[in-house]
Amino acid sequence: MADPALTSLRLVVVTNETPRGVSDITAGEQWQPDVLGVGYEQRTLPLGPDPDGEGDAVATLVRHTADSGAAATEPAVLYVHGFTDYFFQQHLAEHFADRGHRFYALDLRKCGRSLRAGQTPHFVTDLALYDDELNESLRIVREETGGEVLLVAHSTGGLIVPLWLDRRNRATGTVAAGINGLVLNSPWFDLQGPSYYRTVGTPVINALGRFRSMIELPAPASSSYGDSLHHSVAGEWDYNLDWKPLSGFPIRFGWLRAIRNGHARLHEGLDVGVPALILRSKITRFAREYGPAVDVADAVLDVKQIQRWSGCLGERTNIVPIDGARHDVFLSSAQPLARAFDELDSWLDWLAVYLRKSASPEAGA
Repeated sequence: MADPALTSLRLVVVTNETPRGVSDITAGEQWQPDVLGVGYEQRTLPLGPDPDGEGDAVATLVRHTADSGAAATEPAVLYVHGFTDYFFQQHLAEHFADRGHRFYALDLRKCGRSLRAGQTPHFVTDLALYDDELNESLRIVREETGGEVLLVAHSTGGLIVPLWLDRRNRATGTVAAGINGLVLNSPWFDLQGPSYYRTVGTPVINALGRFRSMIELPAPASSSYGDSLHHSVAGEWDYNLDWKPLSGFPIRFGWLRAIRNGHARLHEGLDVGVPALILRSKITRFAREYGPAVDVADAVLDVKQIQRWSGCLGERTNIVPIDGARHDVFLSSAQPLARAFDELDSWLDWLAVYLRKSASPEAGA
């Protein structure tokens, strides 16, 4: 009998030759075929002039349309990627669809499908700029599905989304906005590396980020994590290396300053307004070059920092270490991937009961 964990793996057929998307800034409000092929569509979200001076900015909302054999009976899902990343994880969309969720994913401005000629990949000088596409995506998802929305975010997206939720919660209330839960996959809650990066290093980042924002961080590139993922080297997964290069995109001080400002705000304490599940690897293994140890650990972030700062979300938070998981827990090898899906499903089942009890008349008595 086949191992169900092994059968859960899927290769995503997206290559460097795949077109970068068919929509442009004039194609807003229309769903178009997506680069992932049958069962996926994309919609361009025009955002107007880029505040950082790189032309017109757009974001791209992707939706899963294939019939997975299950009616959409659960809250819709809106997924947000990390740095040097974009949405290509079809197996994740299909897992949610099999549970009865409508699935959407957002490629943020200057990322993946949303990157335009002359723009610097992933570059922003304020994480709050992403509020525009997050708010618009939430509006579209709620308009199309008529129900509540579960947020799922990875790595840098796992910092961006809680900050946005905190602002939404203070303005109108997260639950009132139609959001009922949050799943974070290895969220970036602090700057990894030696402690002096976070002490004396932060004022340097702030100064250079403010006055010379486009300067690249003088750090040697490493492809160890990318090598562990992509099928062309040592991994199981296929994706567009123009949008997710093996060695990552250069880090610029203006962007890193925005990240450190976000970290500082998180450390002061947020209130996302909804329960959260945090999935992370059990251990960290930083490596310049690929080796088997990279396949079973977080090679990007310090998992102890994720554990330390998870209590800053301000609501019920369940933190689950996944033994053998990669930085992107949902791009792990078969066994930890199956465990991650089991933990996700268990938490979603708990969330449904918790929300039902919270909404009952007895709960408010």
